[in-house]
This record gives sequence, structure tokens and C-alpha cells, in this order.
Amino acid sequence: QVQLVESGGGLVQPGGSLRLSCTASGTFFSMGWFRRAPGDWRELVASITLAGNTHYADSVKGRFTISRDNAMKTVHLQMNSLKPEDTDVYYCCAGPRYGLGFQDDYWGQGTQVTVSS
Repeated sequence: QVQLVESGGGLVQPGGSLRLSCTASGTFFSMGWFRRAPGDWRELVASITLAGNTHYADSVKGRFTISRDNAMKTVHLQMNSLKPEDTDVYYCCAGPRYGLGFQDDYWGQGTQVTVSS
């Protein structure tokens, strides 16, 4: 059974940093992070392929950096210059193709990120 284990969420002040990590029980072509969005769907925050090709939501470009350690089957999301509007539950996602959010992708349980003074 595929498992995605997340860590690194928490409370941080505006302007601060957090690093999320997600370790998978298998190897996936694409890994990334989503967060909740209005309307009860999930917004793609950032994704990365095995080859290191990355994609970022416009709202996080220049502030967040996604990376992965293929040997450790782990993806990291370094979040800098955090804003209150980044407050959300962040979900790790992994899938077998280019792009994420497909029906047969795998999901973590979610980790809370709160940006508040």
C-alpha cells in the first residue's frame, strides 16, 4: 500500500519560513504539494518531476522552492517570506505521470501551516 508521510507544518510569523517534507513508500514520476482552495477543491502549489522539472503557482513564485531526493523518495517544500494568506492545510501528492491531481494519484494526510503574528 502506498503511503505518503508528511512533516514540517506549524505556526510561523509573517515573513518567516517553514520547510515541508514528504516521504513516499514508492518512486513516482511527479511529486508535489497542494493546498485547499475556495470551493472545496485543491490548488497546486508546486510540483517536481524525477528529472527536476518544476512548476509553481503564481502566488508562491519567488518565495517557495520545491526539491526532491529521488534516492530517499522525498520531496521538500521550502517556504520563505510566508504571508497570512499562505495559511492552509498542505497535502503531499504523488503520481505516475507528468502533472498531478489525477484520479489515480496518491495523497498524504495533510499538514497544517499557520502564518500569524
